[in-house]
Amino acid sequence: MSAPTRTTATLGLTVVVPAYNEEARLGPTLAAITGHLRENEGRWGDWEVVVVDDGSTDGTRDLVTALTDPRVHLVTSPRNRGKGHALRLGVAASRGTRVLVTDADLAAPIAELEVLDKALTEGHAAAIGSRSVPGSTIEHHQHRVRELLGRAGNFLIRGVAVPGIRDTQCGFKLFDGDRARTAFAASRLNGWGIDVEVLQHFRRADWPVAEIPVRWAHQSGSKVRPLDYARVLAELTALKARAIRPADLLAASLFLLMAVALYAGRWADPNGRYLPDSLQDQNQWEWFFAATAHNVSHFQNPLFTDLQGFPDGVNLMANTVMLGLSVPLTPITLLAGPAISLALATTLGLAVTATAWYWLIVKRVVRQRGAAFAGATLATFAPPMISHANAHPNFVVLFMMPLIIDRALRLCEGERVRRNGVILGLMTAYQIFLGEEPLLLAAMGMTLFAVAYAAVRRDVARTAWRPLSRGLLTGMAVCLPIVAVPLYWQFFGPQSYHSVLHGDNAGNSPLALISFAERSLIAGDADRANALSLNPTEQNAFYGWPLVALALAIVVRLWERTLVKALAFTAVAAALLSLGPEFRIPLSDIVLPGPWALLAKQPLFESVIEGRVAMICAPALGMLLAVAVERVTATPNLSTLYFGMLAVVLAVLPIVPAPLKSVERVDVPPFIADGMWKSYVGKGESLVPVPLPDPGNAEALHWQTAADLGFKLPGGYFNGPYGDDRVGIYGAAPRFTSNMLRDVRYNGVAPTIGANWRAQAKKDFAFWKAGVLVLAPQGNDGVLRETLEQLTGKQGKWTGGVWVWDLHDGA
Repeated sequence: MSAPTRTTATLGLTVVVPAYNEEARLGPTLAAITGHLRENEGRWGDWEVVVVDDGSTDGTRDLVTALTDPRVHLVTSPRNRGKGHALRLGVAASRGTRVLVTDADLAAPIAELEVLDKALTEGHAAAIGSRSVPGSTIEHHQHRVRELLGRAGNFLIRGVAVPGIRDTQCGFKLFDGDRARTAFAASRLNGWGIDVEVLQHFRRADWPVAEIPVRWAHQSGSKVRPLDYARVLAELTALKARAIRPADLLAASLFLLMAVALYAGRWADPNGRYLPDSLQDQNQWEWFFAATAHNVSHFQNPLFTDLQGFPDGVNLMANTVMLGLSVPLTPITLLAGPAISLALATTLGLAVTATAWYWLIVKRVVRQRGAAFAGATLATFAPPMISHANAHPNFVVLFMMPLIIDRALRLCEGERVRRNGVILGLMTAYQIFLGEEPLLLAAMGMTLFAVAYAAVRRDVARTAWRPLSRGLLTGMAVCLPIVAVPLYWQFFGPQSYHSVLHGDNAGNSPLALISFAERSLIAGDADRANALSLNPTEQNAFYGWPLVALALAIVVRLWERTLVKALAFTAVAAALLSLGPEFRIPLSDIVLPGPWALLAKQPLFESVIEGRVAMICAPALGMLLAVAVERVTATPNLSTLYFGMLAVVLAVLPIVPAPLKSVERVDVPPFIADGMWKSYVGKGESLVPVPLPDPGNAEALHWQTAADLGFKLPGGYFNGPYGDDRVGIYGAAPRFTSNMLRDVRYNGVAPTIGANWRAQAKKDFAFWKAGVLVLAPQGNDGVLRETLEQLTGKQGKWTGGVWVWDLHDGA
């Protein structure tokens, strides 16, 4: 921010009074002001009053010109343009070393000038009268509605423009003259938002502002109308938009283009294209969005449904349905379908996440925008993020993480602990409705960083732990009441479960950390990546050896920086934890215990796929890259610049992601798409696909969303309980008939069906309240058809592209 423009101030004080149709109120106001100043000539020295007539249509202008005091000046505007324009004219015409701006109603008495001037004498650049700080006196209140609107407006103003100032709109402010003329000359708003814009200018210039309690009394005849509150909000929005740097806007636009390019295959036909590397997750997530929209639009419990897993149902809170997105996107889901909502959520979520990392890196790590862009790009489009972009929106939409990190850092700095603790609590509550596992991983990453930073800078740790602790306790007090009922439902409600087990070791191989992911454009190796990961959606490391080598070089070169040490420790510790409870040294038979063994059996951690912990490395590596790029680009040595940037490009280029694979989607059979199923499924009954939908084949979920969730399905793809211990499994609790039909589908061997199997099938059909069995063309469908004919004792009927067995005749 530039220094204030120095002028030749020839007077001690200028009082600026904006006026629009103030014929009735301006006379007493001017009399009070001039009378007070005459009585205190020794205190204020030479003074002037500048009245700005803002295009009045009454006698305001004549009232001023009729005054005989030469120290009262009139500045006119040919038409009414608003308070902001009037103040800009008046301050520009001022000559005082101090400039008082007061409203024409003089709601704060002119005698309050004394307390404002004291603050300037003590070194402040501005002193603003306030009705909201302790010590203020309101002798006559506004109408209750206006008062509430004013408080709401001030709350928004504090959050958007000038944090820490409780009352920006009290029309009684004293400024250092030169700084006032500089700030008002730089202003652009013509309306009531001028006060906020000027105060924001002072804040950015580090000119101290004092908020002083004053006496205040509402005066009748106010020009503020209810619609003006909306206009102020519009002006604040414009003010915020103008504050965005072109480089920041360019970065956000590039992030959006990158996200669209990644999902280009889906966007070619969102309803007709499928991401094959999502396995069955695209069907599942579209169903989650559709089920949430259904519950919201039918005023049903958003935490539970029996549309899938019928008749037991699905605990939606115990599944990652992302209520924080699926609920707001309900109108789009209802109008355009869940495929569009999912595509929007993943694409925009990825772009906004990148923008959030960019914002955090600019604010906390580097000032150079290009370096921050490089770091945010790596943090967001790193190989593990691309892998999850196929199938897991909860690991793609991470824009709350940088905001939570920043808020925690504010607490460490002791900045407005209670307020930031409240905001942190609200942010955490919202993130819980976006994804709990990513929040847990983020907490692990922040803890690792904090431990490392505190070990190096114990002085900072000693200063930070008290405000951080108070803020965290405040955040918990805010967060827990919001999430208490949903979390109780998740862990103790219908169809809740204890934990989801992923096998003895779902950790990364050490080789996965230095290998290349399948979707890396240049160096991608599908065979190797799949051999080192659980599946294409869980390639949780794969940063590539060039990037690992570059990170090591950055750490060695910049080891003197505390931030670099803490980031390096965070990345290394996360990588080691991601190896699981034990890992094998490559090219040997030596198996070593991993640090994850300490957490593997602990509550919450036992359900984590430990390989995902390596995702913490992405933002840590991104920030290290940002630090290095800023350092390299700042060097005056051209050879250092050239070779430094060449090393960055060579390290990052191999992991640049290719667009996600997409294929044409399997058509929904006409029996479903055309509504033919309706004559077979009565009220309270279900439609039973053969075999039942499960995590290996969930196409029936797509049938259900295509039918606007008109029928219920047994089986499905979700997390639910199994057995008396309520261990978490994928899909519904299996039954004899569902297991048998699944086995026939995969091995192609028809079992010998006897009376016992038919009796069991009848019990299972009754449990599912089956109205119809539906067999679509698929592998081994001939054997499946034969099995169903033996189970039901009758031939199937070919209709609408599927075989159906109507169970209403007692079969």
